[in-house]
Amino acid sequence: MMGQKTLLLAGLLGLTTTANAQASSAQQAAERDLFAKIVEIPTVEGQPAEFKKLIRLLTSEFRKAGITNVIVKDHDNTQTLIARWPAAKPSGKRPILLMAHMDVVAAKASDWKYPPFQFREEGGYYLGRGSNDNKAALTGIVLALQYLHAEKFAPTRDIIILFTGDEETVGNGARLAAVEWRDLIDAEYALNGDAGGGSVFPDGRVEGFGIQIAEKTYADFRLTAVNRGGHSSTPRPDNAIYALASALTAIERHRFPAMINDATRASYEMLAKGDSGQYGELVRRFLADPQDRETADLLEAMDPGSTRTRCVATMLSGGHAPNALPQKAEANVNCRIFPSVKIEDVRQQLQALSGPDVTVTAVEGSQTPETAPSPMRDDITQAYRDAVATRFPNAPVLPFQSAGATDGAFLRAAGIPVYGFGGLWGIVGQREGAHGLDERVWAEGFHGQVPIWMEMLRRVAGT
Repeated sequence: MMGQKTLLLAGLLGLTTTANAQASSAQQAAERDLFAKIVEIPTVEGQPAEFKKLIRLLTSEFRKAGITNVIVKDHDNTQTLIARWPAAKPSGKRPILLMAHMDVVAAKASDWKYPPFQFREEGGYYLGRGSNDNKAALTGIVLALQYLHAEKFAPTRDIIILFTGDEETVGNGARLAAVEWRDLIDAEYALNGDAGGGSVFPDGRVEGFGIQIAEKTYADFRLTAVNRGGHSSTPRPDNAIYALASALTAIERHRFPAMINDATRASYEMLAKGDSGQYGELVRRFLADPQDRETADLLEAMDPGSTRTRCVATMLSGGHAPNALPQKAEANVNCRIFPSVKIEDVRQQLQALSGPDVTVTAVEGSQTPETAPSPMRDDITQAYRDAVATRFPNAPVLPFQSAGATDGAFLRAAGIPVYGFGGLWGIVGQREGAHGLDERVWAEGFHGQVPIWMEMLRRVAGT
């Protein structure tokens, strides 16, 4: 039989547990509310007023984190935000830079079941254009800084924040920051919230978290076939549309040479140790002979973009009337180029595949810089591993190279190492729709990223 003291203690513990649960619930509600506000601001290309609205909101939120040094740069019909939290106990170490982007891909409302910029919750997910790319991480950074400030965290080096407004388009925010505004963002290294993150199996087991140390070069190429045309009743053998179609078919069938670098090798070596299945066997074969095209093709089929440069047709136009032979046909081919491969070399390969009746030109301003992988750093990898362990003990942390382009390329090209870092996680096998319909982010992962960001910052910018 419980004594009176035991009963009293049990009652107090019950009250404490209830209070903690209520506090946690209230905190998550506040986090969700801020996320909803950020997602519902349609920061798409050509909407400068919406970027200004988001900047005002973020500036207000930074003040809650004690950050008042906020600089806003107007450029290219958008804005870039640069903020700084000065070191409270300077250690002499150079600053670290936190990166994310405010802009999102445009969404055609008629294609969506619900309005794309209407934040909503469904099946454990938060939905809305930009929720996954990249506003979840952006919100996570802001919240982590606020909570660190509330707990009296005293950084030993400056923490700089760079939020760009055109990552999805021309990338001039990062390009200008890396060169013209270098004094405002110069850092020992950057943690890029637009890359990295984890995946968890439906039963709660963690698959792993990735730290991006390299990315492919982005480049668009325009394929153009021209012809003097004529009447459709008298077809000619040199048809512009047919010439372009033949070129695109040749590009579709082409496989660029298999390649490997420090980033992909490190990732594959870790995967080879932990995967005893078919994928692991392919990885081991590829590591043994990266020039084995058959193995590279099989690996590429399971993990697209991992072993080589890839090019794909994304836009098409041609002709001027239904009863006239086409005088012009054009296509856009988008390439994700393996680091160390020159953009001009890829253009020349596309030209050779396209034949003499099609001209291949690089689309001016579309390219990201050609960059080498950021150097592997044990201290950063270990800090990430320790941060993730606050939620997922012993979770694997894998370095990787991303097929998608980010602002990080511009900073790497300027000599600032960039590491794709994310505390966010999703569910293995479940789509999240970045750039697509019903874009979404796993709600548990969204909230769970915040303490991971906090712990990472404690370890890289604390005592």
